[in-house]
Amino acid sequence: MLRHFDSLDFPRPTRDALGLRFGQVSTLLDQGNVADAARLFDTIRRDYESWSALVDLRFAQDTTSPGARADRDYADALTPHVTAHEVALKRRLLEYPDPTAVAQAITPHTLELWRTDITTFDPRIADALEEEARLSGEYTALLASARVAIDGTHVNLSGLAPYAESTDRAMRREAERARWAFFEQNATRLDTLFDQMVHLRHGMAETLGYDSYIPLAYRRMRRVDYGPADVARFRDDVHEHVVPLVHDILQKRCETMGWDVLYSWDEPLIDPKGNPRPAGDHDVLLARAQAMFDRMGGDLGAFFGQMRDGGYLDLVNRPGKAGGGFCTSFPTVGMPFIFANFNGTQHDINVFTHEMGHAYQNWKSRSLPAVDLLWPTMDGAEINSMALEFLTWPHIDLMVEAGQGDRFRQMHLISSLSFLPYGVCVDHFQTEIYANPHMTPAERHATWKRLEQHYLPWRDYGGLSHPAMGGRWQAQGHIYRSPFYYIDYALALCCAMQFWIRSRTDMDGALQAYVALCAQGGAQPFTRLVRSAGLKSPFKPGTLADVVRTARDILNA
Repeated sequence: MLRHFDSLDFPRPTRDALGLRFGQVSTLLDQGNVADAARLFDTIRRDYESWSALVDLRFAQDTTSPGARADRDYADALTPHVTAHEVALKRRLLEYPDPTAVAQAITPHTLELWRTDITTFDPRIADALEEEARLSGEYTALLASARVAIDGTHVNLSGLAPYAESTDRAMRREAERARWAFFEQNATRLDTLFDQMVHLRHGMAETLGYDSYIPLAYRRMRRVDYGPADVARFRDDVHEHVVPLVHDILQKRCETMGWDVLYSWDEPLIDPKGNPRPAGDHDVLLARAQAMFDRMGGDLGAFFGQMRDGGYLDLVNRPGKAGGGFCTSFPTVGMPFIFANFNGTQHDINVFTHEMGHAYQNWKSRSLPAVDLLWPTMDGAEINSMALEFLTWPHIDLMVEAGQGDRFRQMHLISSLSFLPYGVCVDHFQTEIYANPHMTPAERHATWKRLEQHYLPWRDYGGLSHPAMGGRWQAQGHIYRSPFYYIDYALALCCAMQFWIRSRTDMDGALQAYVALCAQGGAQPFTRLVRSAGLKSPFKPGTLADVVRTARDILNA
């Protein structure tokens, strides 16, 4: 029977207790009992990940809670010690004198992941990892503390979204001004935080024997089947094929609206008539979502009903809540959790369907034999999330205001294409930053400004000083908290749009392939997952060009 989310209360682990449990795994290996050792190792890790996920979630739900912050700090301090135990046991199993016994107990891809994991940790960097987590929490709390004044009220950063999409151009500019005023006021603190993070990460890399943080970051992301050179070629593809298309789209919008110049605050208004809004508030959207997933068939509707009835959703924006959206999970329960900040804009629908894709995948793969396989690496995971955004298109009329389905679909396609240049810009920025870790804050801002002009040459901040001098990147939490986790979105979008293209002529086939991909979880690395779903790798020459050509034809139809 499914446990209600409110009843979840995982035991708080301690160093000593964990040491004893991991020690039991070693004892079983000493006895030659590889099968039981592998099962116990997996159970311990599921228990710890369930507790850790709940701690992180509680902090995100209320960053102002002293108790939630204390629990997060405790977890941050404990995690490096757990990692040390895990890496030691992974190394022992990889070097076990009876490889046949290991192969019978542990999947080949799990072992492939472990070979990467053992190169990312050494007890000498445990304190640095703890400090990295502490700084990440400080960044999250800082952004969550924002209370900005606009139109006679005060909102957090997520609450600015409705004003940023207003049909009133002056209101959009005011939203942009209010947003960047917060970042300008906190610029020194944000620069200091990031400077500390960069030096910490570079120091960890040097300790582990790497020339820079870049190869360590790729290994921390468990990218076992491609490297920075492949990503660089993909960035070039985006610049060649997508940037001109997005430039044309924005130029046409500028002409349609009668603007002399397209400013940064004009970009969020994708539809000249006003971006289509959700069909209603939180409760309306949940009821409509249930109907949508029921109509899509299979077990999507039943699964969503379990999430809703079990309390595994937190979608309402409120003061003190961390920004953004994410999906987490509790391996011992077998249920994911969706976190978001509804604000009355079309983003509510996009974020919800996106995180629902993550959640559905995790639920479909919940019975896989190893905790390492419950999620794909993030590049693969983002295919599951972005593909569902597109696969809901035939029923998306339920989620938007009456008669606005076609406008929403066009807006979603345009915003997806428009994301690609920004996505690769973030990745290129991080690559240059960590290749040159001793840049000053001013040099980092100059680097962003140069790359932004390369990938988003239309961007004009209209005198807003902080983003105009290269500060836009400070609002991108992934750069601070999850370095090099961003190109994943761009790679996955190239794959998700292939699902969309197929669905236009064979929806049943596209859905079947999607469900099968979700059920695989992380059983294979990114490029093999892509191939298994009948998709072309984004690294293959011509793949992105073909996708963009189809999108251009549809937009011009």
